[in-house]
Amino acid sequence: MTKTKKIITEEELKRYTRQLPLIGQDGQDKLKRANILIAGAGGLGSPIATYLACAGVGRIVIVDDDTVSASNLNRQTLHWSSDVGRKKTTSAQEKIRAMNPYVEVEIISCTLEEANVTGIVGDADLIVDALDNFSARHLLNRNAVKSNIPLIHGAVHGFNGQVMTIIPHQTACLKCVFPQTPAAEIFPIIGVTPGVIGSIQATEVIKYLTGKGDLLINRLLLWDGLSGKMSFLQVKRNLSCAVCGQDG
Repeated sequence: MTKTKKIITEEELKRYTRQLPLIGQDGQDKLKRANILIAGAGGLGSPIATYLACAGVGRIVIVDDDTVSASNLNRQTLHWSSDVGRKKTTSAQEKIRAMNPYVEVEIISCTLEEANVTGIVGDADLIVDALDNFSARHLLNRNAVKSNIPLIHGAVHGFNGQVMTIIPHQTACLKCVFPQTPAAEIFPIIGVTPGVIGSIQATEVIKYLTGKGDLLINRLLLWDGLSGKMSFLQVKRNLSCAVCGQDG
């Protein structure tokens, strides 16, 4: 479909002065025209939405059905003490709009399910996985592959995290790398871990949209916060994968 051209104002250009030498006017235009879906408004969703909004991504759609609790506040930086009991989507939308009034923020307060995921993904240019369980991640991955929309995967646990970029029908998908669905759990987490991982995911989004650098395709980035080490696991597309394989 043809997208309406969005004009960057002089005030916006002042806002983005420090990044324009890196991505150029053309790159900034691409960010402005982008429509990004963030699945999750918690620990990962907070830094992802924050840095994409600050970078000038034109439209951000956030889906989440949870409410803010006190136990979220050690890591979910879009939510404050006064937000406890509120919908995370509402809280996130409020903060993002305050950060950058030039960004369009749409919220969808529901749980991702087979019945609604296609409609939620819609015409997104890119999907960002900021979820906290693999069941929902696999659902999102299946729809991303089916809809031919790139997916930036991220996950955290304790001091550890991982990131991978998936280009449907070209690179390994989530099912190729994680064929099984681990049981959902309430896991320990230190706030800096989703801060690091979410920031890397946001970087992948900006790189994809502007064509800068090398994406984390067919590479699973592994972050160990306790040792301060980052490593990479080479992965490859499984042609027998039930989701993205030749017979998928």
